[in-house]
Amino acid sequence: MSGFFGVVSKQDCVKDVFYGTDYHSHLGTKRAGLVFIVPEKGFRRSIHTLENAYFRTKFEDELKEFRGFSGMGIISDTDPQPLLFNSHLGRFAIVTVSRLVNIDELEARILGRKMHLTENFQGNINPTEVVANLICEKDNFVDGIENVYENVKGSCSLMILTEEGILAARDKLGRTPVVIGKKDGSMAVASETCAFPNTGFEIEYYLGPGEILHVNADGFRQLRKPGDKMQVCSFLWVYYGYPPSYYEGINVDECRYRCGACLAKRDNVEADIVCGIPDSGVGHSIGYGNEKGIPTMRPYSKYTATWPRSFLPSFQEQRDLVARMKLIPNKAAIEGKKMVFLDDSIVRGTQLKDNTNDMRKNGAAEIHMRIACPPLLYSCDFLNFTQSRSPMELAARRAVSELGGTEKDLKEFSDPDNEKYRKMVAKIAEKLDLDSLLYQRLDDLVEAIGLPKEKLCTHCWDGSSYF
Repeated sequence: MSGFFGVVSKQDCVKDVFYGTDYHSHLGTKRAGLVFIVPEKGFRRSIHTLENAYFRTKFEDELKEFRGFSGMGIISDTDPQPLLFNSHLGRFAIVTVSRLVNIDELEARILGRKMHLTENFQGNINPTEVVANLICEKDNFVDGIENVYENVKGSCSLMILTEEGILAARDKLGRTPVVIGKKDGSMAVASETCAFPNTGFEIEYYLGPGEILHVNADGFRQLRKPGDKMQVCSFLWVYYGYPPSYYEGINVDECRYRCGACLAKRDNVEADIVCGIPDSGVGHSIGYGNEKGIPTMRPYSKYTATWPRSFLPSFQEQRDLVARMKLIPNKAAIEGKKMVFLDDSIVRGTQLKDNTNDMRKNGAAEIHMRIACPPLLYSCDFLNFTQSRSPMELAARRAVSELGGTEKDLKEFSDPDNEKYRKMVAKIAEKLDLDSLLYQRLDDLVEAIGLPKEKLCTHCWDGSSYF
């Protein structure tokens, strides 16, 4: 994932953009950037890597160099942003939250029209530059953004900063959120509503799938109506989202409480305590414990003073080390206890295996794992959650293979009422040294989120979504 934050104001907005962008840092990304339209000077931009530092420490000293009534910030998990362009549409800056599955096809199309693309890191082209080129193929921004919708396979939400304000556009199928905030004299555009409260904004409007708005300091106007179809990512509520955030008007942590409660209702294990793997597992564990009436404790404390999120480093070995080092076990809360653990998901299983080893070493009597979503059986084709992993890196797919299953059998392995599913879960539990393992049923997860199944992307679990 990535996240952006933009402001158009009647007063200087630099601090609002700085802090609003910083509130997207939980998305665990590698690069960040800010851009402002500085009076009498035009567009001024800064981009930094975040792999060895946090957003605030990289940009705080530069704030004195910026001023202006409009600006944008981005935390990007791949490409350097924002990008600046001078085109027949005028000067503009652009940021995207996107994954272009067909980027090679789009590159060939652009080069075939005798246009050029910048190779700016590791020999790759910048997806945001590709999006900007698609926009500039048309005679106005709205037609250009619709050109993006028609040609990009994957997902793309974006903001464009011009002298007249910000154009905000949500992905054609609404896979990622875009929300409008308002306070006196200012309007904001954000990926995450958790950026609003401490910057003084209140939620004003949720963009629908494919909707385009023009935003200025006085408000916003609709340039393109939302589409009827939506495939918003379910993982926003399960994992990605920060607890205070809302998507489609549905709060993240309240959804996680419901997820935990759903698991508890289907569980008959007897335990002394319930606990969550920090951070996203905590809300699920509270919901489980409240439903079961089991005390919630913290056998793990997360040490965040120096350790970043575990998927920031470039190498898997380093990610595994960070994931382990940032969680400190507390023997007093573990020894002799029958424990129910809640976590958002099992991807590769490496971190969970380390967690289990910690619990065993510290004297846990029993370890029962409860996962807030169904088994991950498919790589994500739409966002950046499992894009770097082949399907066989997923713990569930490895279990399927070890049981003699193939890709054509995945429908049976994803059915919780099927014997093949039960054998797969048992195999994963055995590999992770768990006394028991229970995954969320997909129908329960859909109910916990509160949107119709057809409006949710559930591709990771059932392979059902589409471009």
